[in-house]
Amino acid sequence: MKKQICLTLGLLIQATAALYAQSKTEQDRAAIRSLGGYYKVTFDYAETFAPDTAYKNHPKYHASGYEWAVVEEESPKKIVIQHILVTGDTSVIKHWREDWVYEENNLVTFDKDNTWKKVNLKPAEVKGRWVQKVFQVDDSPRYESLGTWVHVDGRHEWHSECDAPLPRREFTKRSDYNVLRRGNRIYLTANGWMFEQDNQKIIRSATEDKLLVREKGYEEFIKADESKFNYAKSWWKTRKSYWTSVRQVWDDVYAQHAQVKLKGKTDGKLLYERLFDLADQSAKEKWDTAKNKLEINKVIENYLEII
Repeated sequence: MKKQICLTLGLLIQATAALYAQSKTEQDRAAIRSLGGYYKVTFDYAETFAPDTAYKNHPKYHASGYEWAVVEEESPKKIVIQHILVTGDTSVIKHWREDWVYEENNLVTFDKDNTWKKVNLKPAEVKGRWVQKVFQVDDSPRYESLGTWVHVDGRHEWHSECDAPLPRREFTKRSDYNVLRRGNRIYLTANGWMFEQDNQKIIRSATEDKLLVREKGYEEFIKADESKFNYAKSWWKTRKSYWTSVRQVWDDVYAQHAQVKLKGKTDGKLLYERLFDLADQSAKEKWDTAKNKLEINKVIENYLEII
């Protein structure tokens, strides 16, 4: 009888744990899905502290616009959200993309000098956790960061830390550091969500990392009127298939190479300029997936330095 009770109790514990895990994962998925929508977004960054007292903080950064976060793909273990930035009535930019992947053990991590390396994690390191994979406007790598969603006392939050290249607001203006160590915190709010950051601007050499200055960042997404995005919807409809093919080409690149290094300008243009030009061209023509993927692959390969 005692043995039977122990067996029954054990099965009950296992069933309860499985139910909790399922419930927790669904809470995670609901939180991630809620990042999609129509938003007024503000970007605020300020440098705060430098070890060198002679260092002078750079000016604060502020920008704003309207952003449509489109849930492009959804499955039990993956949610893809594409951001579309709206800066005027007919001014639209394909912005950053975030892929959320559950218990992903293959990460593409930033090193320095436009170089990313694959890292394999153990199952225990990723259990119950989500990777947020963030991509540049041309769907090239930016950073991938592992963290746990927490749901407690009505709060829904996700924290992580990772290395990344310089942000777009600085990479053409500064060369005094080469790695941004991001402290990421995403949390839901009553009228949207907040992307709060505690960043470190790092000077990385072959032998050490040296802190240049710390930085505080806030990207606040506040729900906005959907009608502001009518032009963006029609604009994205004509380009969606093209950018799906771009994502697929990049997936092949990651699958084939342990390390990826990107070149800067080639023949006077950056990669995103080439891919944006091709996107505009594809929007005017009948979409041919096979033909256009070959062209996309040709463009991307021209900017790769395989290590």
